[in-house]
Amino acid sequence: MIFPILSRNRFAVCLRGIAQGAKKIVLMLSYPSDEVGNQLVTLDQLDEAGVNPYTDLLTLQQYRDLFGENKHPFTGVDYVQYYGDLIRQCGAECEIIFANDPRRILDYTKEVLHCDIHSRARTKRLLMADGARRVYGLDEILNAPVNGSGCNERFGLLGSNKSTEDKIKLFPRDCMPLVMEIQKRMLEKTGKHVEVMVYGDGAFKDPVGHIWELADPCVSAANTPGLEGTPNEIKLKYLADNDFASLSGEALQKAIEDQIKEKKDNLVGDMASQGTTPRRFTDLLGSLSDLTSGSGDKGTPVVLIQGYFDNFTNI
Repeated sequence: MIFPILSRNRFAVCLRGIAQGAKKIVLMLSYPSDEVGNQLVTLDQLDEAGVNPYTDLLTLQQYRDLFGENKHPFTGVDYVQYYGDLIRQCGAECEIIFANDPRRILDYTKEVLHCDIHSRARTKRLLMADGARRVYGLDEILNAPVNGSGCNERFGLLGSNKSTEDKIKLFPRDCMPLVMEIQKRMLEKTGKHVEVMVYGDGAFKDPVGHIWELADPCVSAANTPGLEGTPNEIKLKYLADNDFASLSGEALQKAIEDQIKEKKDNLVGDMASQGTTPRRFTDLLGSLSDLTSGSGDKGTPVVLIQGYFDNFTNI
């Protein structure tokens, strides 16, 4: 088993179920952090120890000798110990190693379950090309019902969350009819055309803990067509400081408004758009919504965003 994220909520229940069906698990963890930024060690620690994370494989003993115990800064959990204990409690033998090249696991076993999320296609390609006998990803587990269970045809176990100690909630599925129906009813009842999205994790990175939030396979489980695409914006301060540096007051405002009204349909490569970072609407709005609703005790069922598609000419 390689590249699981370090999470009691996201992965521990899955790991328990997998371990109950195994005699031995060789668990290979990426380092200095997992795929979404949960740290096992810091880059400074690697530098001091002379360890190259791109090439070096560490055994558990080597890891402990070099770095000792490293608890997660937010949860206080030593995930190396936690995952090892969990596997052994389920009756399976456990051997833990640390490496970032997925092919290193093939020195231990030719049968691999890779648990990475966003890099899963590359991982599987590398393993299969290097002689792995059987390779599965989390997206290939519960992608069809098992004895009447739930499933997610597209993502399997990816994006699942802990429900109870022995049950999980899968990433949402079949959401397109829902978002389209909400849009239809809102138009009928209010005369307003709204765009609708079912969102999961936001796609932002915490600057203190260095954790990239996106443990889901994508931000948007489903969205109405109007949320497809990316912003096509010009940088107001660039115009004010460069093209219209000699203007001020109403003249400056009018010049910027005219520039916005006359902008091209595609500003990619245009200096006037530099710094606007045109990410996908679903990623931007899903991240905004996730930060607003939170995942704790807020209990926010719906986030209403107004004015997002307005610009300087119509605010």
